[in-house]
Amino acid sequence: MANEINKLRELSCTLGDLSRPDGDSTFSLGDTCVTTAVYGPGEVKIAKELLDRATIEVVYKPKSGLPGCAEKLLERTIRNSCETVILGNLHPRSLISITVQEIQNRGSLFACCINSTCMALLDAGVSMRYLMAAVTCAINDKGDIFMDPDTLQEQSAVAVLTFVFENCDYGIITVNAKGSYTLDQFQQCLSKCKEASKSVFQFFKDSLCKKLSKND
Repeated sequence: MANEINKLRELSCTLGDLSRPDGDSTFSLGDTCVTTAVYGPGEVKIAKELLDRATIEVVYKPKSGLPGCAEKLLERTIRNSCETVILGNLHPRSLISITVQEIQNRGSLFACCINSTCMALLDAGVSMRYLMAAVTCAINDKGDIFMDPDTLQEQSAVAVLTFVFENCDYGIITVNAKGSYTLDQFQQCLSKCKEASKSVFQFFKDSLCKKLSKND
């Protein structure tokens, strides 16, 4: 089995590899890998200007080809999550631009995108209400719940759910779900993913400490 039923695949992250963005992160969940670049706060076009807060723009780039409907939906969901956590009112009439580049998708892509984006925002020093971390789980036809499913487990699943949590009270920011599941299964998935998110937040902390210690 590619990953144990109740465990996340190995996490890895590098920060500040790119020269042009204000912050960037290359984040991996097992073999799934995403690079996120953050620019700003900076100048915004008048047509997109908001008087009371920053305009948050997210561009998602698939590994190959042009983005389709599924990629546009992913893009919008990432943006909505970012708008919840970023303190945009501190930077009115400005633009925070986020580019999410898929490197490789081997399952749990949305969770990888969210985690990469959070680390890139931290690397850029963008003010946030709290951090966000995402965990995906899948339910198979026997009712078993798999944490952090790979591509094959997602394809054979009857439902795939991704939860985005904040790090203060572990409240839910976003839920992205597809397939069919019962209320009891939803609650089980929520509980397992919430517990797993604590290890992701700890990984964020360890990654930042590692970067700061290198800069000393």
